[in-house]
Amino acid sequence: MTGKHSLRDIEQAEKKPLWQRLGWLAMIWAGSVGALFIVASLMRMFMSAAGLSTP
Repeated sequence: MTGKHSLRDIEQAEKKPLWQRLGWLAMIWAGSVGALFIVASLMRMFMSAAGLSTP
């Protein structure tokens, strides 16, 4: 297998319901926002521990 999707695979994916495709999109978006929140919180915690804080 060359790693490319065949036309049949693409047609199969397009047959899935719209709510299911949008659900995956929403889950990926929520996961990325959550990961960004965790990284930002950790950075803020480390900066506060180093004595860098906002008034």
